[in-house]
Parts: sequence; structure tokens; C-alpha cells
Amino acid sequence: MRFGACIDTLYTQLDWYDRIEAAKRDGFDAVEFWDWRSIDVTRAARRARECKILISGFNADADYSLIDHSHEKAYLEYLGNSLDVAKALGAPSVTIHSNALGEGGIVVNHYDELSYAQKLCSMLDTLKKCVPMAEKANVILNLEALNTHVDHVGNFLADTRTAAEICRTINSPWLRILYDVYHMQINEGNLAGNIAAYSDVMGHVHIADNPGRHEPGTGEINYPFVINCLKKSGYGGIVGCELMPSGDNEAAIEAIMRVKSSVK
Repeated sequence: MRFGACIDTLYTQLDWYDRIEAAKRDGFDAVEFWDWRSIDVTRAARRARECKILISGFNADADYSLIDHSHEKAYLEYLGNSLDVAKALGAPSVTIHSNALGEGGIVVNHYDELSYAQKLCSMLDTLKKCVPMAEKANVILNLEALNTHVDHVGNFLADTRTAAEICRTINSPWLRILYDVYHMQINEGNLAGNIAAYSDVMGHVHIADNPGRHEPGTGEINYPFVINCLKKSGYGGIVGCELMPSGDNEAAIEAIMRVKSSVK
């Protein structure tokens, strides 16, 4: 099982491109980030190649929502651009969401005027058009459910089962779920049960402790147990550390590496 660092939340004391080298030096197998529009793609790709580290992915949907049918054309156009960036970076996957997210992850529009059925149908319709694009680009789409109590109030996709059943309904290896342990601990709990039930459609995993979204060991989640549940389930992808250090970055990395070394 490989571990990745989100370099928008870790190593923030360094220049953004230097964070790639720092992650490699500290024992990470991959790096990820949020918005490709804020970086020099050519420079990032070159730095990753020099450091011999994988860029595992980034967010691919930005200002557009899967659940808003009027966004479909713009969503697909932006996704196409994101897939081109993924190919340039050598990234095997990108992350997508049900709703557009603004500064600080704020959900831009809650779409209270739309019914659950309207949102779900729009999402399915657009995803069916996204999948052939992903296949052509040879880049996996990881659909992420988010917590709606602390960080992303108003987000439509909020539980593992719905995300997994959407993937199973579309039934393509190019559409998986991003299982974020922090988000799902807040929304639904039952981490071990859901890992066992839905690991077959997991394309990527995020970790952070709760409360606070800090490094493992600062909150209520037993991460050595969770990581070994993932291993037992057959998950062989990347565990992305999308977390904010509770203190200094070095201590957070040490905590992450203790969890990495706990894999049996």
C-alpha cells in the first residue's frame, strides 16, 4: 500500500514545487494537490520526474456541479481540460465531486430548489458522458463524498453507499470512489464495515483524524486498525494524507509514517 502527501496542506513552509522533493525525501510514494489552474503544469511534471515520485491526482471539476443539468456542457469541457493536464503530469487519476466547491471548500450552491431525484439523475447522466472521456485519456475518475456537518455544508453526495452504487450502476473501471476516512467518520462512521462492503470500487483513499482534520493520533480514529482493514479488503491503491498539521510539519510527517509502518 502506497502513501501520498497532499502538498497543499503539508510542507506549506516550503515553495510549492520544493514540496514535491520534500515528500519524496520523507518517504512518500506520491503527491497530490487541489487545483491545476494555480500551478505551472510543465514545471510540476518536470520536478516530479526529477524526484522520481508520482503525482497521483488533483481536483478535476472546479466551478461546475454534476447535479446541475445546466452545467453539463461546461462540466464536460472543463473535465476534458483536466484530463489533458493529468496526462501531462502522468497522473493516473483525478477527483470529482457532486457540487462545485469555492474558496475553502465551501459548497457554492446547495440547489435546495432541486429534488433528490433531479440531482441524482443529472449526476448519473453526466457521469455516463464523463466515463468515455476518462477511458480515452487513460485516467480514472474518483468520485468523492464529503462531510456535510463541518467542512462542506450543502454538498449532495454525502455517503459511501450512494457513491459506490453510482459507480456500480455505471459499471466502468474508469469510475471509482474516493473514500475519505475523515469525511466519512463525520457523516456515517462504521469505517471497517464500509471498507469491507465497498473496497471493490475504491480508487483512492484520503486520511485525516477527527476532529480537526489533523495527522493520525490527534483524534478519535484508530488509523493503524483502519489501514489494516484496507489491506485486508484488498485495497492496493494510494492512501493520500490530506490533512493539516496540528503543530509543525515534521511532527505530522512522523505520525503519518508511524501509521504507514503499522501495515501488517
